[in-house]
Amino acid sequence: MVSYFLNKIGYALLTLLGVITVIFLLFTLLPGDPAQMMLGQNETEEQLQAVRKKYGFDQPVSKQYLYYLNDLSPISFHSQNADDFTFLDDNKYSYNHMFTTGNTNVVIKLPYLRASFQKNGKKVSKVIGETLPNTAILAVSAICIAIFLGIFLGVVSALTKDTWVDRTIQLLSTLGMSVPSFFSAIIFAWLFGYVLHEFTNLNMTGSLYEVDDFGEGSYIQWKNLILPAIVLGIRPLAVVTQLMRNSLLEVMNQDYIRTAKAKGLSLVQIIQKHAIKNALNPVVTAISGWFASMLAGAVFVEYIFGWNGLGKEIVDALNTLDLPIIMGSVLVVASMFILINIFVDIIYGWLDPRIRT
Repeated sequence: MVSYFLNKIGYALLTLLGVITVIFLLFTLLPGDPAQMMLGQNETEEQLQAVRKKYGFDQPVSKQYLYYLNDLSPISFHSQNADDFTFLDDNKYSYNHMFTTGNTNVVIKLPYLRASFQKNGKKVSKVIGETLPNTAILAVSAICIAIFLGIFLGVVSALTKDTWVDRTIQLLSTLGMSVPSFFSAIIFAWLFGYVLHEFTNLNMTGSLYEVDDFGEGSYIQWKNLILPAIVLGIRPLAVVTQLMRNSLLEVMNQDYIRTAKAKGLSLVQIIQKHAIKNALNPVVTAISGWFASMLAGAVFVEYIFGWNGLGKEIVDALNTLDLPIIMGSVLVVASMFILINIFVDIIYGWLDPRIRT
């Protein structure tokens, strides 16, 4: 089990390095001057040169890539020369000094995602820290809807195979998988937030936190979570339902299920004690992929419902060409995707010990 876990960690680190490289090259090689993006249209040549030197934009791409890795690495190296781009600035991030070798300080720190171009130099980590919890709450709510309702519908569909109940569930599942999330978001916002607002008391737009009318701070508005969570959960709900149905039908035809029936166990006991656990293997894999993709796929849903999460922040950053926020957000989502997949691989190995060998 230990070697299995270490192999997964090594694979994850290599994958993360690949993601960092692709993100850096993709946004560094884009046309345009990052210094000009930061300063706007009223800059002078002296200001442009100063910004390029401060942020290392005047260096070759290979050096910029090493600087980027140095910022992201928990253990980083910094020059003692104040004119050097890698000079250790106390205002840049918190760190613990490890040792000094020659003209270089070696420190340990949290990954530094740099600062926003458009938000008055606000740290990207702070921007993500303010928006990611809202996206996580939305994604967890959506995946919970998909898991519990999807497993239930899948079991019902399998036990009522080829009846009108099964066909109805299959039709709704196919419809749920085929309709894009942004279209569902528009329909749900219009129907339940506008047309039926008198009955549902739901809003077309709104985030988790709303500002008090009297300016006395913000408060949590849980009802704003209902529509975006349902919309975001529709597609994984349909997938979980289909997978659970097909997997359970396959498991119910196994020899050990026939043995359990011969021993006189009821259908409920067979499903609870024997069938569910083995039928969950493909469902767990699908759920992991969907949960990780929700963190990135919530972009359109958040934007349409006005949910102040990471997805909406990415759209705003794309509109203003705020590259550090885009790069940092994509990197955080990719890292979470990798971590979730490792966690699910471990669960999958527990559910099916054959996977470990």
